[in-house]
Amino acid sequence: MSGESGQPEAGPSHAGLDWPNPDRNRAGVPGGVIRRAGSQGPRSWIQKVLEQIMDSPRQCVTPSEVVPVTVLAVQRYLLEDEPRDTVPKPPLYCYDVTISDGVYQEKCYLDPSLNSLVYQNILKVGIQMRISRVSCLYNEKRIGQGILCIDNVHCGETSDSISLETPFRNRAHQEKPERPLRGGKSHYLALWNNEDPYGDIWLTDKQPEEHNFSDTKIISLSHLEMTWTNRRNFPALLVRILHKSKLRYYGKPDKKMIEPYQTFLEVADSSGTVSVIMWNALCPEWYKSLRVGLVLLLQDYSVKKSYPFRIQPVPVDPQIKLISTMEICLNLRDPPTNIIIIPEKQVKPEWRLPKLNHRFTTRSELDDMPENCICDVIGLLVFVGRVQRSKKKENREDFWSYRWIHIADGTSEQPFIVELFSTSQPEIFENIYPMAYFVCTQLKVVRNDNQVPKLLYLTTTNESGVFITGHRGQPYTYDAKVKNFIQWIRTKSDSGEQKNMVIGGYYPYPPVPETFSKYSSSIKGTNVIASPSKYVYILYVWLMLFQLVIFILLFYGSELKFSNIRR
Repeated sequence: MSGESGQPEAGPSHAGLDWPNPDRNRAGVPGGVIRRAGSQGPRSWIQKVLEQIMDSPRQCVTPSEVVPVTVLAVQRYLLEDEPRDTVPKPPLYCYDVTISDGVYQEKCYLDPSLNSLVYQNILKVGIQMRISRVSCLYNEKRIGQGILCIDNVHCGETSDSISLETPFRNRAHQEKPERPLRGGKSHYLALWNNEDPYGDIWLTDKQPEEHNFSDTKIISLSHLEMTWTNRRNFPALLVRILHKSKLRYYGKPDKKMIEPYQTFLEVADSSGTVSVIMWNALCPEWYKSLRVGLVLLLQDYSVKKSYPFRIQPVPVDPQIKLISTMEICLNLRDPPTNIIIIPEKQVKPEWRLPKLNHRFTTRSELDDMPENCICDVIGLLVFVGRVQRSKKKENREDFWSYRWIHIADGTSEQPFIVELFSTSQPEIFENIYPMAYFVCTQLKVVRNDNQVPKLLYLTTTNESGVFITGHRGQPYTYDAKVKNFIQWIRTKSDSGEQKNMVIGGYYPYPPVPETFSKYSSSIKGTNVIASPSKYVYILYVWLMLFQLVIFILLFYGSELKFSNIRR
């Protein structure tokens, strides 16, 4: 698999401080990194701190002068185990912080003891901070290189103005693609989760190209299923993408994978549908260019027995055979896969490739849908909650990012309530706003009719996708329920709908039962002793509501009716 080679030699983008040879002229270090003499304009605080470190025998100093610097970037990555580590450690996510003193920019390593400042969103882009202690970390892969480490800091208010025009003191820090200061990883992760593509390694420029099929041998998926164990070389596959999963990052400190990513595609031809796994470096190259509905020509792939515990999504067409005995593997090497996007105008009817079938559901139909049923929805966003995070596992730093949204479609007075997890589409997830026309596919129904009040909402799955712009030309625009929604929108006035729009704020959902006894009766068969966190959550929410009632009474006075408060 791609990326299984050892840690690469550190190149210029791994560099930090350029430590000059003491026998050379310190006023003119090669590369123009540190200049002591003949400088023009205001003196750089960053440069003065570096000179102070060089003059200190301990390579750890308290700056003689502490001035505010502006945070321009906070970037996260996974740090591998050191060679001397014999016992695997839990994942350690590190942060590189780019600062500016108005003269130079400098990318610094944040000491892990300060990571909590990032978790709490105290240390963030745009603030001014005062660094009161710094040190140097040597780059053992490159002689004469070091990294400026921030050991103690005080975070201040948001800066009134941020300038990105100041140059990097170390020109290696502005090279593309960006690389972390430490370790062998070739890329940064998204700041708040591992599912979102982030950085300049993720390409988006893959375009369809016409292909001459006269010399291309094609094999059907059903025929491949019957013969793959006896083959050494596999003919090309001509398939359509029916589902695309979000990214999975499987990096670990003890695994020196360069780009440890994985994603699943469900593809089909006229004979069946099968899972395709895209590994490692192919994900940054292709993930953002592939979308549901595209036709692909796959060559030089590998085939293996399918993973027995993975559940494939429900086929869009129940008439298509679900092939679950094998998986198609796409890799940058072993063998190097060749992927071609076939333009839709070249797709021939005789190929009989399946068309996309959506399962659009209206809000009025949702009340009668069974639990775990899969559906698609379209509607008008009327509420967009704040982004929240939940831990994947205890004692780990891995989180899911999600937010609650409400979608109205005109078929019911009640909106769709959707628990929207990140779908590896950060450009949409982070820019959802009320009044937008919103489409979300592959949602799962969550319901509990025994709970009081009843529980009914939708949540995203591994194959969910979201759309808020560019609806024109999408296959779902021809669906009858989509056309009905568009007709309903044309009858609505913007001013009337805007009055009911809400964004942000705390959204306590799923709803808390009215009494503790009702909550106990709604969890029949649950080991209460084994799940005390649920009780802690319920008690916490009740306490917050009680405090809110007291606050309203004190603020508005005793003339306020208790019935209105309760409502």
